[in-house]
Amino acid sequence: MDGNRTQLAIPRLALLFWIFFLIACGLGYPVLNRFDPRQTPGLSDVKTYASLATGAAILDPEDMRFRRFRVLVPWIAQPFYRIARGRVGTWDPAMFGLLVSDSLFVAGTAVLIVMLGAVLWKRQTASLAVGLVGALLYLVNFAVPNARLVGLVDAGEGLFLLALLWSLSESKLWVLPVIAVLGALTKETFVPFSIVLTTAWWFSTRRDRDHASHHVLPAAAWILISWLLSLATMTGLQWSVTGTLVNPLQFGLALHHGGGYLFAASLRDRSLWYVFLWLLPTALPNLKRLPKSWLVPVGATCAMAFVLDAYFAGVPGAMGRALFSIAGPVLSLSSAMFLLRILGERLDVSDSPT
Repeated sequence: MDGNRTQLAIPRLALLFWIFFLIACGLGYPVLNRFDPRQTPGLSDVKTYASLATGAAILDPEDMRFRRFRVLVPWIAQPFYRIARGRVGTWDPAMFGLLVSDSLFVAGTAVLIVMLGAVLWKRQTASLAVGLVGALLYLVNFAVPNARLVGLVDAGEGLFLLALLWSLSESKLWVLPVIAVLGALTKETFVPFSIVLTTAWWFSTRRDRDHASHHVLPAAAWILISWLLSLATMTGLQWSVTGTLVNPLQFGLALHHGGGYLFAASLRDRSLWYVFLWLLPTALPNLKRLPKSWLVPVGATCAMAFVLDAYFAGVPGAMGRALFSIAGPVLSLSSAMFLLRILGERLDVSDSPT
């Protein structure tokens, strides 16, 4: 990459982030005054996050079990709620705060998709347009306006899972502990997902790292540190809220609410198929063009999502939201390759940087 491109990289990404943020705010606009997600079946979790953002009391027993520990998205929403209160007319100030918070995370995810597209460009496996098209495909997916921008916390979890993949892909392992802490503050499922994702990455890249053995120990050390910090963050957060120290394993096992019939219901859920109805068929033809170091961790983490759903028996839609958080960005990149090929775009480019 030449000097000018390197110099303009951060300003360009900042501009893209701002554009993606405005797009996300537009996609999520209906929650401000057209419908209330807190009163919508399947979106009852939003009541908890709105209460965390506004400081209202949390009384629902299910909220007390685990939802009140998903604090990062509501924390970021708090200042925007305070700014909006009494100043936004008919808009709901609590939902305004959550929409801004969610939009920030969605925009960040879209920028990371562009950055991963640039990684493919540098490897001469895709044109530079793939990242931008992939980001736009991500934004228009059913899961974004219907799950990411309605006051839930999935936008945060999706961002940090993708940030894990990006930091591993770019060998920026020092970022892993930061991501681990923020991810654990966002949603408890990030912890097992991150452990599986980083473990699968470590094994899938073992042969490559054998040729540079001086990288093996630091990689394992950074990954282990990220695990410990995510577990410590979750434990410390629960202690700060409840005043009781709870073993993370005991906390997870206590959430068991499963059964085979409930897992089957998740597979039949329409929102799962709405998410992947066009995304999966358009992504499959070009998945082999993506690095194995992406596909193996994403595939293993998706398998973990199925295991957790079978054990915890998530509400309808939870399975699709989790799978999209894990695989949506990578599938969007692959789908972008498919669409660009339909237009005759050449994916292998000879002028990519080496």
